[in-house]
Amino acid sequence: MNISFNKIAYQGFITLAMIIFVLSGCSQLGPEFMENGRNEYNKVLANTNDEEMLLNLVRRRYADSIAILEVNSVSTSLEWKRGGSLIANIFEGTDNNNLGVRGDGSYSEKPTITYLPLQGSNYVRNVLSPIQPEIILLLTRSGWSIERLLRLTANKINGINNASEASGPTPTFAPSYKEFKALANIFYQLQQKNIVSFGYKSQGDRDNLALIIREKFIESEDVKRLLAALNLSTKNNIIPLTSNFSGGAEGEYIEVNLRSLAGIQFFLSHGVLIPHDDIINNRVKITKTEDGQNFNWQNILSDLFVVYSQREKPSNASVKVKYRGHWFFIKDNDMESKYTLMLLNQISALQSGNLEKIGPVLTLPVSQ
Repeated sequence: MNISFNKIAYQGFITLAMIIFVLSGCSQLGPEFMENGRNEYNKVLANTNDEEMLLNLVRRRYADSIAILEVNSVSTSLEWKRGGSLIANIFEGTDNNNLGVRGDGSYSEKPTITYLPLQGSNYVRNVLSPIQPEIILLLTRSGWSIERLLRLTANKINGINNASEASGPTPTFAPSYKEFKALANIFYQLQQKNIVSFGYKSQGDRDNLALIIREKFIESEDVKRLLAALNLSTKNNIIPLTSNFSGGAEGEYIEVNLRSLAGIQFFLSHGVLIPHDDIINNRVKITKTEDGQNFNWQNILSDLFVVYSQREKPSNASVKVKYRGHWFFIKDNDMESKYTLMLLNQISALQSGNLEKIGPVLTLPVSQ
């Protein structure tokens, strides 16, 4: 009896030690759940933000109303329950002694996602107001190309037209754009050579945005080409920018007419390649050239932003949405379009500012 009992006790000790080991290992599951869960939420949040932005660009091209449903908060609770037991049946004078081990565990996750529809007068005012010039300064100092920024945000610079007619519903006639594309490219080349940048010029008690030319390059051919393109006669290396030019020293200022956030979205919506069926059935407005031909918006946007469309779900898309029976998508290897979408998201966040939360807050608990 003593031998049998000792044998069972020994087995029980070993089994209990194994249970303790397993349960102690389970105590480390929390960090793993957090790592996997947080990364997945992060990816989904980023992807759905891009999808919503793309969907609204497509809607604008079709002259359909848009809506923005912001993810206001994401919270989740994780619960891991575990347990174990050791059962021993010992019978004197028999070999029918047995040892039983039982373990159980359960995991549950309870996410709650809160949506906020962006609407109301404050939001509309921010969307329709010209973007703040300081946004351009901030983004250029963050590494963005001046060329991309100006082509995206400017209607006109010193009267040079950047397809300003496209900053709203699709225009009837083809816009002017070639001179501005050349100007934006000059800015890009000078930025690459570290000759120009944006900064501030102090005037009295105010700091005004200005184009800063490195002094030693003021007489260079590159700078002369820029000043000629802008029709500037100044010899100063700090040239103030103004969005409200009201006379004064003509040729001494750079007058910048900036798009609103809605204007930027309308402009980029013309980069959506519309399915042929929707074109022939007049589901979108078609812009005409002087000789009555359909204007190709890719002449303006092919190197900036292109959205493809097809009936089949694309396999090579960076971001895609289904709308009106077609898939609209940005190709995964189209880096220019991906960067432009990223820049649009940043401008949208900066221009939106601190918005008053108007309207219902939709809270959706998600069950497993």
